[in-house]
Amino acid sequence: MKECRPRRRRSQQIGIALRHAAPLLVAVADLALPAANRVDPRATERNQMVEEQIHARGITNKLVLEAMRRVPRHNFVAPHLQSQAYNDHPLPIGHGQTISQPYIVALMTEMLDLKPGERVLEVGTGSGYQTAVLAEITTNVYTIEIVKPLYELALKQLKTVGFPEDHVRLGDGYLGWEEKAPFDAIIVTAAPDHIPPPLVEQLKPGGRMVVPVGRSQETQHLVVVEKDADGHMKTRTLLPVRFVPLTGDAQPKN
Repeated sequence: MKECRPRRRRSQQIGIALRHAAPLLVAVADLALPAANRVDPRATERNQMVEEQIHARGITNKLVLEAMRRVPRHNFVAPHLQSQAYNDHPLPIGHGQTISQPYIVALMTEMLDLKPGERVLEVGTGSGYQTAVLAEITTNVYTIEIVKPLYELALKQLKTVGFPEDHVRLGDGYLGWEEKAPFDAIIVTAAPDHIPPPLVEQLKPGGRMVVPVGRSQETQHLVVVEKDADGHMKTRTLLPVRFVPLTGDAQPKN
């Protein structure tokens, strides 16, 4: 005898169909979200870095703090170093260069006193991390890297976040970027043994430059250079630091 089963009501059938479809609908909805609204698995580490390493040490500029919270530092280091990306120390990026300690990145950025829309030159693109932090504050960022493999890697990474390709240059940063001068601010991420005159020349009156100064075998100091309305230079020393040497024309001639 054929078993007779009660027929499901239409509302029950719809409910079952929706339960099966729910995971797919959630997945589709997640893909439709803007990238900024998706879950960031490293956001907690980044917020902890900002609070414990940066804000706790006296960095208060809100634009800088927000930029450090937004830029995914782990994307600018090699995969085997990504677990250390938010630690309180620099990391190697190859070719004898490093990505600076998070606090130093934030301090140098704060000392520039950047405003949205101002034009800034970065000497030493490196991994592109400092570049990305600056670009969170102003769209007028120009950056120069002398080491070709680092220039190529940084350019590739920066293009993925929409940074203009023609704002990245392969060249000797000691000489600046005369065609794009004058600059409201200049940041130097490697240490010359003196303040580069071409960079001072390319600063606007009222402009600021932050640069580590000193030989690699000796004590280096982070220096803030301010250019007054008459073109005179005033310097202020912040703290001892250790940076890789600035190469190119910055090196003494034999």
